[in-house]
Amino acid sequence: MIRVTDAIVLDESEIEEHFIRAGGPGGQNVNKVATAVQLRFDVRRSPSLTEAVRARLAALAGRRLTRDGILVITAQRHRTQERNRSDARARLIDLVRRAAEIPLPRRPTRPTKGARARRLERKTRRGRVKRLRQRPASEE
Repeated sequence: MIRVTDAIVLDESEIEEHFIRAGGPGGQNVNKVATAVQLRFDVRRSPSLTEAVRARLAALAGRRLTRDGILVITAQRHRTQERNRSDARARLIDLVRRAAEIPLPRRPTRPTKGARARRLERKTRRGRVKRLRQRPASEE
């Protein structure tokens, strides 16, 4: 069991991990050992998530979410499987934790009377400057 928040706990069986060969640091080891981790988590079918969290997680995941609703996280920053595995899990937990936060609704505001007056004054001043740059009208 992986505790994400007080309300969200992911079951280990919901996470699927595959080890693949990684680029980057590792020297000759890179060609022999599959140290990168590809973590897969089915967002749509997870019983641990509410519909609201699913929707926010899908939006946060972006291109990491497949058409089937599977979140794919690839970790290859480190040289060992274990460190990449913990990195991938940490990234999943962070993503789900951010999706669990309920965003505050935006309160529409209006500019103050003074702000409107200052804006109009700036526009008038700018117009005067531009008018002074024009050629004088020829009087025929």
